[in-house]
Amino acid sequence: MAFVSIFRARNSTALQKLMRSVVPNTVRHKASASAPAPKLVPDEYDLPYVCTEVPGPKTKALLQEMDSITKNTGTIQLFADFKASRGNFLVDVDGNRFLDCFTQISSIPLGYNHPALLETVLNPENAIAMVNRPSLGVFPSEEYPRRMAAALLSVAPKGLDCVQTMMCGSCSNENAIKQAFMQYRVKERGGLPSQEEYESSMRNEAPGTPSLSVLSFNGAFHGRTVGMLSLTHSKPIHKVDVPAMDWPCVDFPHLKYPLDLHVQENQAEEDRCLQGVRDKIAEYKAKGNPVAVCIVEPVQAEGGDHHATPYFFNELQKILKEAGAAFIVDEVQTGGGVAGTMWAHEQWNLPESPDLVTFAKKLITGGYYYKPEFAPKQAYQVFNTWMGDPTKLMLLETVVYVIRRDNLLANTQKTGEHVMHGLQDLQEKHPQLISRVRGIGTFIAFDAATPETAADIVAKAKNQGIILGLCGKQTIRLRPALIFQIQHGDILLDTLSHILSDL
Repeated sequence: MAFVSIFRARNSTALQKLMRSVVPNTVRHKASASAPAPKLVPDEYDLPYVCTEVPGPKTKALLQEMDSITKNTGTIQLFADFKASRGNFLVDVDGNRFLDCFTQISSIPLGYNHPALLETVLNPENAIAMVNRPSLGVFPSEEYPRRMAAALLSVAPKGLDCVQTMMCGSCSNENAIKQAFMQYRVKERGGLPSQEEYESSMRNEAPGTPSLSVLSFNGAFHGRTVGMLSLTHSKPIHKVDVPAMDWPCVDFPHLKYPLDLHVQENQAEEDRCLQGVRDKIAEYKAKGNPVAVCIVEPVQAEGGDHHATPYFFNELQKILKEAGAAFIVDEVQTGGGVAGTMWAHEQWNLPESPDLVTFAKKLITGGYYYKPEFAPKQAYQVFNTWMGDPTKLMLLETVVYVIRRDNLLANTQKTGEHVMHGLQDLQEKHPQLISRVRGIGTFIAFDAATPETAADIVAKAKNQGIILGLCGKQTIRLRPALIFQIQHGDILLDTLSHILSDL
């Protein structure tokens, strides 16, 4: 696969000027001779730097300005200076520099202003696509099939030979479920819809509008669109006041850690949840609303970073296969290498692939992979104006190249192990403050003693130049970029050590 056209401007004057503007000489830090490994982003800063309270005065002023426009600023933590941000470090408008362990809700694969991505943007051929955004379902460009293959099929989960791009995680899940419903009805009916079904669907009536359900899990998060809220069960603020579908929900395992000391208890917990799946499938079949689809996250991220073992997912796939229900794995957060493998479900050793796998965030674009038999049978069944964005595929093509060139999956595995061991040591020293350290790759979390303690740790960390995330009731989570190295992990661990010692 040739990437020459993407990187041919490596030493161009335009790139050099852009890099100088992104990382001013007055604030650039050089790697020290004692660094444990060469930096994956050469001009990255060395350390966090906090010069004001957080949020600082400029952020506070911008908050007031923004609130006069949107009246919806309750979630804004700071205003970023993306021009000055670099690698794993996010700079805010007040000049504070943070080691970003959350990366825009897990959505930045190569950190900020990665040189290879800047080169891609500067390529004049790519600028054409940025200016002329096509309706991909109707007027894709000549190079689009090649880009689909290079950016997406080259990293496709084994057994999933088809892919459809979308704009975001929520719409990826929506359309994957819609596609699974259509396949369920084609199998059930033995062919395409009848005229009666077409006509009755326009009135939202049977038989064209069938009673079918989707099974999800307590603690799940699959998006905030109206349909996905019926499958999201992590926080009430997401769901309150919005009507919901009559779709079944069962418990997801809550495991005890360390895993090797609780093998029997954890299997009993997983068996309990699996029996809940069987029971709900039987219940909804009996009430005339059969389960046609089940959607599950490899790790329940928003719900509190709940994991399950490969045994659970293997048994779940068996149950769904017996019931004739599609098995959708939502890898919006876990896909793209953060698990130490390109896809978290690769670590389950399933006898066959899931039926559909959704993605977004670190894959730059949204979308889903699927088995060929799940392909739409008629035009316009899965369709919208844009169906993705070709400029995102250009960036993803570069991301995939850099992952391979810099061996970033191995880096994520190595760094993840280092950070996990460090957090386990802190857990032993401060068992009254943190517990349940867990993770795959750098997709790592731990619980604080109380929700207040969790919030306090995250706030103190931010004021010392570390950005962390919260989820569930009292879980602190890490979502760093794939370029997060052991030296960055050491900065994080040292900061956490001081915070915990002071609490």
